[in-house]
Amino acid sequence: MIIKYFEIKKINIDINKIILLYGKNEGLKNEATNLLIKDNSEVNYYEESSILHNSDNFIEQITSKSLFGEEKTIIIKRASDKILKIINELNEKNIEDTTIIINSDNLDKKSKLRIFFEKHKNFICVAFYPDNVQTLTKLASNFFQKKNISISHENINQIINKSNGDRKNFLDELEKINLFCANKKKIDSKQLNKLINLQENYNISELIDHCLAKNEKKIISILNENNFSSDDCVLITRMFLNKAKKILKLSSDFSESKNIDLTISLAKPPIFWKDKEITKQQILKWAPKDIKKLIYRLNDLELIIKKNVNNSINIVHDFILEQGQSKTNS
Repeated sequence: MIIKYFEIKKINIDINKIILLYGKNEGLKNEATNLLIKDNSEVNYYEESSILHNSDNFIEQITSKSLFGEEKTIIIKRASDKILKIINELNEKNIEDTTIIINSDNLDKKSKLRIFFEKHKNFICVAFYPDNVQTLTKLASNFFQKKNISISHENINQIINKSNGDRKNFLDELEKINLFCANKKKIDSKQLNKLINLQENYNISELIDHCLAKNEKKIISILNENNFSSDDCVLITRMFLNKAKKILKLSSDFSESKNIDLTISLAKPPIFWKDKEITKQQILKWAPKDIKKLIYRLNDLELIIKKNVNNSINIVHDFILEQGQSKTNS
């Protein structure tokens, strides 16, 4: 059965247990996935290739009842027509305590998987096409108005072109601009051009994530593979500070609930499904008192690198390596 993405909230996952999300708009698919995951549901992620390699074991895990009556959400990533055989088998079994969300790239009209979901009323099929200019323009205008940041329509169009119709890329660009404008309320074309065209921006976010997760090998790999400039150092520091504040809130919540899955599921704003595993690692690595100390140090770090521009890269590298190696939460 076909439904539109804006009808996602109408899906009754107690009835429609298997849902196909396909298309190029990963950002919008992430938002939809978070809406479909029930609070307190146990979430597990699978690659299609790993399922096909051991399909009997996968089906047994899906159909086995939890001793504690917990509901499960299974997310299958990078799915193709090859998964259809497994779906047919699951359809013949009782999976009432499990919701299966299948994430696929673009599927053409001849796709067997797409045709199967479109024709069966108990299966939900949702297409996620690239956002159009009007939608992204409205999102950008609302975002900058809320943040009280002055930006021209020409520059908004430049951000839209950079995102290539993917809401995830688009929101990432908006957040970078928000961090850049932390102490000012205007951004010009020259500043914007540099900011949104930094090839290292994706790796900056990845670098910070692995630093907070204390994955030392990955930190060293990213630092070795990228040539960050002194101009990047302030952006790195501000993105680090922003992520640290989010982890502080989650770490505090976890200290009270003692339930990591509950902490993740109740997070506001919701955490994208693909970021949940590394966020769990970060929460477990940082006690509230330690992340507070980190936030204080990050505030000091920005002042230090502004006073030592010529040595800012070494200062930031040393700081990141120190945090990635340090022992905090026990």
